[in-house]
Amino acid sequence: MSAGRRPVVGICAAVHPARWTVWTDVDANISPRTYSLAVGAAGGLPIVLPPNEAATRDPGQVLDLIDALVLAGGADIDPALYGAERQPETQETNLERDRFEFAMAAGAIERDLPLVAVCRGMELLNVVRGGTLEQDLKEADRHLHTPGNFSDHDVRLEPGSLAARAVGDERVSVRSHHHQGVGELGEGLVATGWSESDGVVEAIELPERRYALGVLWHPEEDVKSSVVGSLVEASRAVEASA
Repeated sequence: MSAGRRPVVGICAAVHPARWTVWTDVDANISPRTYSLAVGAAGGLPIVLPPNEAATRDPGQVLDLIDALVLAGGADIDPALYGAERQPETQETNLERDRFEFAMAAGAIERDLPLVAVCRGMELLNVVRGGTLEQDLKEADRHLHTPGNFSDHDVRLEPGSLAARAVGDERVSVRSHHHQGVGELGEGLVATGWSESDGVVEAIELPERRYALGVLWHPEEDVKSSVVGSLVEASRAVEASA
């Protein structure tokens, strides 16, 4: 990476009807600004990646443009992607987004591109590796007490894990907003973080890759996020070793 060049971090966008000025219920590519602000504060250059059918079929051209990937939070994942029947608790899904991010994540892992997967993103990372999801956590109120508001709780991290190194400690207080979680772990993934209160898996990683981390909480809510900063630094290290 040339001196002064900022690592380019792709942030996958959601698709939802939105409203602004005179426009109502228009399908829009949406990315909470906290993601791009955290990437920028860490020294990266954020770009938002909307679902795209051509990129779903062949993600290589998009992956060529970025140095790291963020799978962001959002809607539930279609249970068909992990071979399950939809339960009543599974909420809004978007198969177009699911398929696009599945392709992007699989391509990033194949290239050994640094990857952070947040909340829904962590769940998708597990599905990409052949894992399953719990469609509704019985103790979800600890992780999502009020829709539209983050819950706060503590997470214990495996000493020496990528998650602990990214956070800089073996325990962390997190902001959380989810009602689903990891079921059976996908191939090669290991659990490295757990909720202190109920043992829900809060961090997973892929040790066979240089940097592939999933966290069930929302580190981007801290503009100076050490997790996002760790991702940006990992992309610098990959470039330096190339």
